[in-house]
Amino acid sequence: MNERRLMWVVKVALAATLLAGLLFPDIPGVVGKGWPERCVGYPISALVVPIIWMLRGRRSRYPYLADALLVTPFVLDLSGNLVNLYDTFEQFDDILHFTNWTLLVAALVLFVAPQGLARWNLVLLGSGFGAMAIIAWEAVEWVVQEMGTTGLQLTYDDTVGDLVLSASGGVLGATVTAAVLDQRN
Repeated sequence: MNERRLMWVVKVALAATLLAGLLFPDIPGVVGKGWPERCVGYPISALVVPIIWMLRGRRSRYPYLADALLVTPFVLDLSGNLVNLYDTFEQFDDILHFTNWTLLVAALVLFVAPQGLARWNLVLLGSGFGAMAIIAWEAVEWVVQEMGTTGLQLTYDDTVGDLVLSASGGVLGATVTAAVLDQRN
């Protein structure tokens, strides 16, 4: 599948999963999981790359793969909720934190690579972004829980585990993507 088609498949999947949760709010994996807040925040992921690309003046080829990789973690999260994997498969959240941050950071590295940064700069930039992104994510989860969302079941152990797994996934995503880009050049 080409990169452009992949990007559209992922974006359609994002819209479909959000819509499914709105149409069927009594699904066990949707109840109490902040679906309305996700419907506001998650679509932003589909707009980030196009907006930045346009603001940069469209000087380079559109980064379809980076766009698809940025949106995929949100689709995986929503899909996991729709089929209730968070509540029925204990390690699902851990697997997703590692996987999603690998994808998010790979997207960032692909997006900034045309700037001509050295491989080590890409790895450090991606790793730092991954660490800051998981801190922000956990802060948002905490705020959503404090607003009265009941189904998140956040604990100190869960938060620290998410920080470690996501930061590790980010380092892997940055390292592998920078190495692959280095091999292409």
